[in-house]
Amino acid sequence: MASSRTRRRLFGLDRSGPKPRETRRGQPLRPLTIPNSVGYTRLAAIPVFLYLAFESGDGRTASAAILFFAIAVGDYLDGLLARVTGQYSRMGALLDPIVDRLTILAGAAVCWHFELLPRWALAVVGVREVVTLALAQYGLRKGVDLEVNWLGRAAVWPVMGAIFLAMAIDGWLPTAMLIVGLVLSVLATLLYARMGRQAAAHERRTLQAEPHSS
Repeated sequence: MASSRTRRRLFGLDRSGPKPRETRRGQPLRPLTIPNSVGYTRLAAIPVFLYLAFESGDGRTASAAILFFAIAVGDYLDGLLARVTGQYSRMGALLDPIVDRLTILAGAAVCWHFELLPRWALAVVGVREVVTLALAQYGLRKGVDLEVNWLGRAAVWPVMGAIFLAMAIDGWLPTAMLIVGLVLSVLATLLYARMGRQAAAHERRTLQAEPHSS
């Protein structure tokens, strides 16, 4: 059973337990790791994807779709490499969600421009990604880490999958996937906001208690 649980954790199927110590606030950034190199590559590939997609004329070109797919799959690859090599880092914990948000925003911009998906849904997705980035930045300024919840993890794949399929095929499936991802995304954002309020309140109580304990 222990071996089965180890395999599930290795492949990211079991996210129970605390975050690795190396990823927590106050730890060194450790930017030069194998998993982080994947994150940097994903980040550098986003403008290339945008160029290829907007130059395509209709948003449906194999090169742009394949590159978007590679950037999206990189989200899983860098986590897998971190678990395999043990090269966890604070930089990776900060970089990965930002690259995910930028990837979705870039794909949404392409789909909006060429009307590959319903614009109202893309607008909600875009607002959600911006709000999530803002919440993360607010948390960093307040010294609070917002933990990625299971809804947030689940929402990424149908949204990215919808964008990829919209650039590859025509039909109802990309729209259906986007709406599923949209519902999960909104629920995840509500959880992030609640977790952020709770963490900020805990931080305030801790600071207020410190003078009394000294």
